[in-house]
Amino acid sequence: MITGYVLGESLRPGAVFAPHGLRIHKVERIDVSASATAGQPAFWTLVEWEADDDGASGPIAEALAYALEPDNGWYADFTVGDERVIVFAGKVFRYRRGDEAGRAEAVAYGRSVGTPEHQLDWEE
Repeated sequence: MITGYVLGESLRPGAVFAPHGLRIHKVERIDVSASATAGQPAFWTLVEWEADDDGASGPIAEALAYALEPDNGWYADFTVGDERVIVFAGKVFRYRRGDEAGRAEAVAYGRSVGTPEHQLDWEE
C-alpha cells in the first residue's frame, strides 16, 4: 500500500494530479496561519490518498513532480513499504526509512528551493 498526501495549494495552476489507481482517503482544510511564511497561504487543503503497491510509486512520483508549484519549496511525500519518497517540482528523492544520509539530501534540497525549515519535518 502506498500512502501519502498533497496540499491543494502546492499544485501549480492548471496542473492535474490523477495517477491511475489513486484513491482519496480524506480531504481536510487546516489553519496554518500561526506558522505560515511569506508566499504561502494561511489555510491549506490537505488531500490524503492511497494506492495499491503494484509498481505505481514511479508514476505517482512523476505525476507529483510535474504538478507541484516550483515556487516556495512546495513538496509532497509518501511511503511505499519502508521507503520514503519526497517529491519537489521536477525532483524526486527516495530513501529507506532511517537512512539519515538520504533524508539529509532531501532536506538540503528543500532548503535550497525555499522550503521553510519547520516544514522539512516529514515523518519517517
